[in-house]
Amino acid sequence: MKSDLFASENMAQQATVPGMTLQNAKSIKYAVNGEMHARQGSMVAFRGNLQFERKGQGIGGMLKRAVTGEGLALMAVRGQGEAWFAHEAQNCFIVDIDQGDALTINGRNVLCFDSSLSYEIKTVKGAGMTGGGIFNSVFTGYGKLAVICEGNPIVIPVTAQQPVYVDTDAVVGWSTRLNTSLHRSQSIGSMIRGGSGEAVQLMLQGEGFVIVRPSELTPQKASAN
Repeated sequence: MKSDLFASENMAQQATVPGMTLQNAKSIKYAVNGEMHARQGSMVAFRGNLQFERKGQGIGGMLKRAVTGEGLALMAVRGQGEAWFAHEAQNCFIVDIDQGDALTINGRNVLCFDSSLSYEIKTVKGAGMTGGGIFNSVFTGYGKLAVICEGNPIVIPVTAQQPVYVDTDAVVGWSTRLNTSLHRSQSIGSMIRGGSGEAVQLMLQGEGFVIVRPSELTPQKASAN
């Protein structure tokens, strides 16, 4: 049988070392030898002896998820084998986190990560209760984190001289050493006249970077009839 479908870039190869790699731009391959963590429902295929279990986060974690709507419901994947993860054909990126690093990521942009990483859902300082992406997951420790993004992300450097203002619906994450606050870019008069649609942004100050996706809102999927 012949087809471009069977091109080498589409063929899954046997893993030679444990851990996370890019299968392609839209999926992550993880060679499991022990345990790893992934967002619930993101496994698209696996082979070997693997078990998938809902990962409990304790009463505090469940309360935070209920309040924030972050949707960072996780599963633990245990055993020996290979698993592939993807979410709505979004682009995948692997971030290597070293000891001493800390990265803030919106829960909707987390795909999977090494069990050696720790995470905590935190309220974004200075942001109050408005907008999306105000409750994010802070990752620390040592290991790999797979991040997903609708479209190609934009990574913007932040300096002390040039703060960056981002739409809270578009922000994917940022370096945690940045200071955050809300910024109003629309006058009261403009709001009275109907508004520009860009009333409030998240302001990031300090030294670091912020990651945004090239869309403010996720398109609503057509419901099945």
